[in-house]
Amino acid sequence: MTTDSPLRTRLRTALLEARKARDAETVSTLRTALAALENAEAVPTDATAGALEDAPVGVGVTEAARRVLSDAEELAVLEAEIASLQEAGRSYACSVPERAVAARRAAERLSALR
Repeated sequence: MTTDSPLRTRLRTALLEARKARDAETVSTLRTALAALENAEAVPTDATAGALEDAPVGVGVTEAARRVLSDAEELAVLEAEIASLQEAGRSYACSVPERAVAARRAAERLSALR
């Protein structure tokens, strides 16, 4: 279960507004940012494999506790997403200008929600 941090609340509120406005580009940007936060909460899997007979069986055995991110860690994840979008904007600048513009707009949208 995710926490309701101020950052996530801002992202979810902006997502709802973008969905109501039918702004597909903003919806995509915000969903990606929220997914990055969800992925950052994932716990690492155990690399060791055991015998199939020893595997747990039943409802809920595949569930794992998630990490709880601090506000600073969440902000760091968002900053990494913004940096990634800015880099994509620079990379696409010469070859695919319309994608470069879209990446820069996405970075600006996320920067406004910090």
